[in-house]
Amino acid sequence: MKFEEVKILILRLYNEYIKKHLPRIFIALILSIIVAGSTSGIAWLLDPAVKKIFIDQDKTYAYLIPIAIIIAFSAKGLSLFFARTNVIKVGYWVCAKMQKQMSDTIILSDTDTIENKHSAKFISNFLYDATMVQQLVSTGVLNIMKDSFTLLALLTVMFYQNWKLALFAMIMMPLALFVAKSLGKRIGKAAGESTDLSGVLSTLLSEIIRGSKIIKIYQTEKLEQKRAEGAINNLNNKFIKIGTIMIRATPIMEVLTGIMIAGFIYYSGSLIAIGEIGVNNFFSFLTAMMLAYQPIRSLATINMVVFAGAAGAKRIYDVIDEPIQIYNNKNLPDLDASKGNIKFVNVSFKYENSDDKAISDINLKIEGGTIAAFVGHSGAGKSTIINLLPRFYDPQEGSVTIDGKSISEVNLNSLRKNISLVSQDVILFDNTIKNNISYANPEASDKEIEEACKNSAAIEFIEKLPKKFDTIVGENGVRLSGGQKQRISIARAILKKSPIILLDEATSSLDADSEEVVQLAINNLTKNKTTIVIAHRLSTIHNAEVIFVLKDGGVIDSGNHDFLMNNCKEYKSLYQKQLK
Repeated sequence: MKFEEVKILILRLYNEYIKKHLPRIFIALILSIIVAGSTSGIAWLLDPAVKKIFIDQDKTYAYLIPIAIIIAFSAKGLSLFFARTNVIKVGYWVCAKMQKQMSDTIILSDTDTIENKHSAKFISNFLYDATMVQQLVSTGVLNIMKDSFTLLALLTVMFYQNWKLALFAMIMMPLALFVAKSLGKRIGKAAGESTDLSGVLSTLLSEIIRGSKIIKIYQTEKLEQKRAEGAINNLNNKFIKIGTIMIRATPIMEVLTGIMIAGFIYYSGSLIAIGEIGVNNFFSFLTAMMLAYQPIRSLATINMVVFAGAAGAKRIYDVIDEPIQIYNNKNLPDLDASKGNIKFVNVSFKYENSDDKAISDINLKIEGGTIAAFVGHSGAGKSTIINLLPRFYDPQEGSVTIDGKSISEVNLNSLRKNISLVSQDVILFDNTIKNNISYANPEASDKEIEEACKNSAAIEFIEKLPKKFDTIVGENGVRLSGGQKQRISIARAILKKSPIILLDEATSSLDADSEEVVQLAINNLTKNKTTIVIAHRLSTIHNAEVIFVLKDGGVIDSGNHDFLMNNCKEYKSLYQKQLK
């Protein structure tokens, strides 16, 4: 990462996140000045301590100087504590704000954006990158203030004692800056690579946890252990590299300091011999120089913290700045879908990562309050059509209308408020059954939730559970059967009371008994509603008023079951294959 890019990132970080916390940073600045004054005061006090106590043997100073040293150390300790408290709070507040912005962006992001990046990499942005920014703000800001003032104050003491020795001691500073610049670039690059590896490891662990049954049944434990070991070793080696780079300045600084102290002792010895400097001045100067070692070392490595923090901020900005194409425009009118008439006019759509159109030139009409079904081989475009209706995606060509209103020209919230979705892949949250159902309508009463469960046939198994509606379902409903999860999903859709229902192969993964129960629940859900069904089992759509037959992304025929059996070879072939 080039310095100019780092500068832009730090400036944005300041303007958007740090600037509002300037009062606290100003307090930390004042406290840093007290720390600097106290540290330099300790060094200076050795001058009168040596002269008055040890040489002149003044008893008054024998009491006063130790008290002054205690006061100086106490002032330094308390000031440093409160300064760190302030900047630590600012660092975590900045971190939290960035995490909230990422969270908001992800929640509102286009479906395309979410599907093109593994969820574990988003988690890495939250946990790893945000932490690097927090360390930059908390550690970096304080160290820049505290160590700069401390170094300046100690240099003042050194020049006060002897300007020749002070100039000699300053030879070390440009060398330290050169070391910092060299290592800073390397740490920025290594930090970026470590984030990528952290994302790889998070992805792998996520898949191992999610696919634990598949791993066991195919006996690939050793393969997955090897993959995990490789990912962990790669990340561990990168962290070791970062740690090594971070401390690489230490031996260099130690050698420089040793050379400087050796030269200083030799040179100051000659000055003492000619009477240009006293022993008391020498000890005061030596103390100031030794105390200056820590801020010089800290400032020499601050460059690395800045580069690492900037690298983390860059990856966070990549998430935050991702443009959202499909968003809620409050200035657009609300959709009135009371009739529920749906129309597709010359609709074509292509996924971002594909060269071929998923659907092409789709023209169809669905009357309100009726059931329409889409059938066809896998990849024919059935799910794509359903995904366009709630605007999970927008078509590149054509328009979709509900009750004569283009769905792209109405308020997005009002559009989705009128649509419920029950899919094959049921999404449940690790919460209670009640909260999963009321997710569709948080204001719903217990009576309304219970009624929805009766209509979805979910009440039968809920009442048998020890905690009934307060039962925790586990991650994605892992403690429930497929049929039970589906019935909760239907209860949630019933509670929403939307006029348009989308059923995406809602019964395809169920056994015959579960399918019968769920099908009855679906009948209750879809009563007097505009319903679009993607059917895996064609026997479940006999009652559909219209069935659209899709092939290679286009509608090749439509009609009811009897009409298609007599007039559509594709439909008849699909139906007869399922009877075998």
